Amino acid sequence: MNRKTRFSPVSALIFMLLFLASACTDDAKRSVGIVPTAYGKINEVVVVTDKRIWDGPVGDTIRYYYSAAYPILPTPEPIYDLRFFSVEDLNNEPLRKQLKHYLIVGNLNEPDSPVSQLIRSDIGEEKVQLAKTDKKMNSLVGRDKWAKDQVLIYQYAHSDDELIEAIKNNFPAAAKRLDKDNRKRIEATAFFGDEVNRTLMDEVKNKMDAELRIPRKYFQAVSDGEVIWMRMETDAVSSNLILHRVPYTDKQQLSKAGIKAIRDSIGRKYVTTSEANTYMRINDIDLPMYVSARTINNNYVLEARGIWEIVNDYMGGSFISYLIYNPDKKDLLFIDAFLHAPGKDKRNFMQQLELIISGVKY
Repeated sequence: MNRKTRFSPVSALIFMLLFLASACTDDAKRSVGIVPTAYGKINEVVVVTDKRIWDGPVGDTIRYYYSAAYPILPTPEPIYDLRFFSVEDLNNEPLRKQLKHYLIVGNLNEPDSPVSQLIRSDIGEEKVQLAKTDKKMNSLVGRDKWAKDQVLIYQYAHSDDELIEAIKNNFPAAAKRLDKDNRKRIEATAFFGDEVNRTLMDEVKNKMDAELRIPRKYFQAVSDGEVIWMRMETDAVSSNLILHRVPYTDKQQLSKAGIKAIRDSIGRKYVTTSEANTYMRINDIDLPMYVSARTINNNYVLEARGIWEIVNDYMGGSFISYLIYNPDKKDLLFIDAFLHAPGKDKRNFMQQLELIISGVKY
């Protein structure tokens, strides 16, 4: 017996809404409240420009700054992963408009350029004219143009030479803005569901007189009164945190040689493999150890970045170390984060470790 399919009023309404959603333009979707949430990989930046610009000196400048090497990894990885789309590419595939981070670059002196037209439409003619008279007014940050939680950085000028200078001069501010947005996602990855290991946090507080937020998946490897060593092991990586208090004697400890001596002494005593006569040390022959000073939670911090190796074995990886000085305490706090991830990209894992230790309070 044949049966006719009948739609209830509710089913008909849902069907109509789905049909409208699929047929709507971006502007129409916004008008009825249908706005997607942006997605994409951490550290990914979509460069929207004309192919002429991307293939020429301006594109080389973008790659020079945004694809520079992340410090310091055994094999080079860029700060950001760049993807190039023209305006036509975006329009031909709507999903390309739903990514997280966009760098939109155009020469405003080319009226027929699709990216120039896009920028003019987005920033307004007043800002276009201002960029002619004030060469510093060549950058703008926008949000949520095509999807929620998007960041769009506009870089524009009235010649290619001016555009190159704008990209070069604005890179620090643009990177800071991108990193701020990425940090939220790195934190969400490191502390999935805001889960922490309270037992290890109490151990750090009691033994090291420091506060450190530690993800739940870390476990205690060593706690012997001298160091606390915590690890997280997966099939892909081994992530490690080591804390150690050092009696403060003089300012020479807060030096490149001082932080290297502390790290190498811990590596020699605690980190070994199944092979005989093995221990960890800094390898500053193949790559230099980079040292800088910074302030974390109002404390002076000497930061070291470099690569480590296991003597008499074939193992190595990246590390970042802090030597923290608090004038109200008799000891320096040494905190080290190191990674072993053979055959894997390491940048994102190191960023997770850096995020963890950068929250230390001593």
